[in-house]
Amino acid sequence: MIKNTMLRHRLTKLFCVTLSGAMMLGAFTSCGSGRDSSKDSKDESKNEATDSDAFDPESEKAKAKTEEIEQIIDELYYFDIDKEKREESYYDGLMYGLDDKYSQYYTKEEYEEMMEEDSGEFEGIGATVSKNMEDGTIYIVKPIKDSPAEKAGLLPGDIIIRVGDLELTTDMELDYVVKHIRGEKGSEVEIEVYREGEDDFLTFTVTRDKISNPTIEYEMLDDKIGYIACEAFNENTLDMFKEAVDDLQNQNARALVFDLRNNGGGYVHIATGMLDYLIDDDAVAEGSDTPGLLLQTIGKNDNIVETYKCEDKHSVDLPMTVIVNGNSASSSEIFTGTFQDYKLGKVVGTTTYGKGIVQTVVKLKDGSAVKLTIAQYFIPSGRTVHEVGIEPDIEVELDDELKKKLVIDHKEDNQLQEAIKTLD
Repeated sequence: MIKNTMLRHRLTKLFCVTLSGAMMLGAFTSCGSGRDSSKDSKDESKNEATDSDAFDPESEKAKAKTEEIEQIIDELYYFDIDKEKREESYYDGLMYGLDDKYSQYYTKEEYEEMMEEDSGEFEGIGATVSKNMEDGTIYIVKPIKDSPAEKAGLLPGDIIIRVGDLELTTDMELDYVVKHIRGEKGSEVEIEVYREGEDDFLTFTVTRDKISNPTIEYEMLDDKIGYIACEAFNENTLDMFKEAVDDLQNQNARALVFDLRNNGGGYVHIATGMLDYLIDDDAVAEGSDTPGLLLQTIGKNDNIVETYKCEDKHSVDLPMTVIVNGNSASSSEIFTGTFQDYKLGKVVGTTTYGKGIVQTVVKLKDGSAVKLTIAQYFIPSGRTVHEVGIEPDIEVELDDELKKKLVIDHKEDNQLQEAIKTLD
């Protein structure tokens, strides 16, 4: 219970702004294909508006209104104007007008940072953060092992109240906050959080560093149970996944557990590549009549954007299970839902996040980029998970006393132990 009056006041300030939806940091890695418009010389056909009243930024009305607003700003606005920021905000506004929290504009610097993170290395504090889709707060999902965030004392579930001079409100986009959290190696950032059970806010000074995040960790558990934890679907994840599966099989693993808890997503082709490594090319999923079908993405006008199928002529014939939770999103849900459709084993945990749409990142000629929602994905049975999520076969909530722990011993991890039971 919050006892401190100042604490209550600042929490009220945090929540007083109109609430917005959630966005996983893994979605920052585009969860889809990439495209570079600077290399695309051909003109693409444009969809003509069927509504005669559709907004046209080139119309005389729009130009006149823009000029009128700019004139008022130039004549009356009191503070100095940051011309670069003013220009960038114009492009931000184009994407904001889509009313889609997953579509946005990136400056050249932001785009380069995003691509750096997708490679598995970046500079920052080393923590996965997320936005709560119900109340708009941004919180720590999990600090990376041995990262500055872990060493400073940040814990899973900490709600971020302030980053440096930036006081957070619930209408702030996740990427905007992440931009303030990240920074050059050696620089410091002060992060203030609300932690349940504390009488006051907690402040941590974190020294940023170069973060190398191995997205796959694995080990052999008792009774020859192979355990593979996947934290994100980055470019280097597929090779690490194959290596983990092969090594555990070479150690005579009798079963495999895939842990996708707190995995916010990433590249679709990495998730389907991992599934391909497990599933026989000729297998047919429940609800499908196409051998080896893993995923279809359906875009504008119901056009099929991409079809992913098994094609590597490799499969794994072992008992398997998957563990997920509410922070398992996007590509994690592709993996989990397709795993269910092929009846590879039981899914254990809690209902996943519910992000079932695909974004592509298009690099612009000046080095900036836009990320745009282009399709919705459908797993082999025809199910979609957007705003619904994947329900586990066996629902198990993580014990409350474990939710704040950075490292949970396997023997006390009740979700993992339940998953292991399904392998007998």
